[in-house]
Amino acid sequence: MSSKTINPYLVLLAGLFLPGSGHVLLGKPQRGLIFLFFMIVLGWISLRVMPPSASFFTRHVGGILVYGISALDAYKIARVNQAKALFKPAQE
Repeated sequence: MSSKTINPYLVLLAGLFLPGSGHVLLGKPQRGLIFLFFMIVLGWISLRVMPPSASFFTRHVGGILVYGISALDAYKIARVNQAKALFKPAQE
């Protein structure tokens, strides 16, 4: 891991723009792919379960939920990395 941290807001923006890309910026592409996989699977399941008269949001609620959690998870990881870099004890 590099000593330079990535701005958490940039990670959040990337995660909102393209699902999983925030994790890729953090060097955790496998975690981003796992979130992307479950976003697709739960979106498909909720599409099949909901009635046809439901709104677009309701029909895809499973995928949208994982999409939001993914972006927030990447942001949280970036904030923790930033805090660790700021409060790193001095090397003697």
